[in-house]
Amino acid sequence: MNVATITPRELAAKHQAGEPVDLIDVRTPAEFQEVHCPFARNVPLSELDPRAFLGAQGPCGDRPLYVMCRSGGRGRQACEKLMAAGFRNVVNVEGGILAWEQSGLPVVRGRKVMSLERQVRIAAGLLILLGCALGYFVHPASIGLAAFVGVGLVYAGITDSCAMGMLLARMPWNNPGRQTQCPTNCAVPPA
Repeated sequence: MNVATITPRELAAKHQAGEPVDLIDVRTPAEFQEVHCPFARNVPLSELDPRAFLGAQGPCGDRPLYVMCRSGGRGRQACEKLMAAGFRNVVNVEGGILAWEQSGLPVVRGRKVMSLERQVRIAAGLLILLGCALGYFVHPASIGLAAFVGVGLVYAGITDSCAMGMLLARMPWNNPGRQTQCPTNCAVPPA
């Protein structure tokens, strides 16, 4: 699926020119709380219901919906989900919030959190270590845990979709004081 993109500078210029910019950030609430674009609203990828989102956009469905994540991967996935549901004008922000910050554009900073990517690496490493230790000390068949995680990591790399990441995104430490935010009209939150 061909996903349209925009650079952070181009998007910031549209916003500064007074164009209505509807920007969603599909990272976890904890990641969003740590740092986000001032005019973005948080709609985590794990909670994104494209059909409900499309219905809520109403007559504004022709106006572009911009999508941002950490570095572009989850944003592309969200764009593909929205396009598959019939959303016609969805645009991924190239490089996500990392590129936004590197461009020197303004951000809102909150409490520092551990990135979801880092949490996945830690969890995968611990599960592999546990599988190896159990295989050595308890029963050789336990090495299957390490193999299972390895296969999952290969699959995640090939498909750019990580089940462990989606599971970790739902953990309480990644959802501080979370209330579901779903668009109810075409109004863009104030900057």
